[in-house]
Amino acid sequence: MSSPYCISLADVEAAQSSLHGLIHLTPILTSSSLDELAGHRLFFKCELFQKTGSFKIRGALNAVRSLVRAAQGDREQPKAVVTHSSGNHGQALAFAAKVEGIPAYVVVPRTAPLCKKAAICSYGARLILCEPTDKSRMEVAARTVQEKEGVMVHPNQDPAVIAGQGTIALEVLQQALRPDVRVYAAEPCNADDCYRSKVTGELTPNRHLPDTIADSVKTSIGPNTWPIIKDLVDDVLTVTEEEIQQATQLVWERMKLLIEPTAGVGVAAVLSEQFRSVSQEVKNVCIVLCGGNIDLGSLAWLSPPGKGANGN
Repeated sequence: MSSPYCISLADVEAAQSSLHGLIHLTPILTSSSLDELAGHRLFFKCELFQKTGSFKIRGALNAVRSLVRAAQGDREQPKAVVTHSSGNHGQALAFAAKVEGIPAYVVVPRTAPLCKKAAICSYGARLILCEPTDKSRMEVAARTVQEKEGVMVHPNQDPAVIAGQGTIALEVLQQALRPDVRVYAAEPCNADDCYRSKVTGELTPNRHLPDTIADSVKTSIGPNTWPIIKDLVDDVLTVTEEEIQQATQLVWERMKLLIEPTAGVGVAAVLSEQFRSVSQEVKNVCIVLCGGNIDLGSLAWLSPPGKGANGN
């Protein structure tokens, strides 16, 4: 009987084997002060320390290595790899392509953080700007694939990418938790396509470009990830922009970890009243601090001088 999902546990395990020795086994850290605030024992999986500054290298490198392995058979090695990204996946694909000696083209919204654009270029990829909409990203990427005779490596729908990202869970289970865990997703209220999809039971993409400081989650979930989320994610928590800001600053101040706002989304969710109401029997919680590629020149949302993350 075939799996109802685009990947299996065996695919994730194969990805972990393929990535062994090529990426960092990121640490899991704790914070007693944040434990007290959350009312749970918290474990922070620090993917901000990962190569290219986020967990995205797991999926990108697994996808590119899969293409290279396929080329060792009857297929030719791709002439180029192409993707669209707000920054982190673009950096990861650029790095992965450089490792394997393949040209990379990354379509990036013109509004993406400057630090992420610069990092993509520093890894040797060609940067192609587009308008900040899902439609523009997909159209420009498709045109680039055709022009460069490349292969599209989608940031969140490519099965090899999904399998690579899943290696985080294997590490967490090996480092801190038992297999019988609940899985919660978190996203901004301003980019709540995952939440609305769970409520309606149907894939419900964002109709417009979300306005959120969590720039890495502006794109909607898609047809390959939705069945996994629908069946295996226990609940989706949404948080406000203010909660994301406060949680991000809290991690900076209490843990001395320079996470980006997208990584603050999970922290904000665990600190929320909504999470307290659904997790009364939960003792241990692991939060993936997904990345640290923050544009320090665009932190206009920081609290005024003298006002800390807790509002005091």
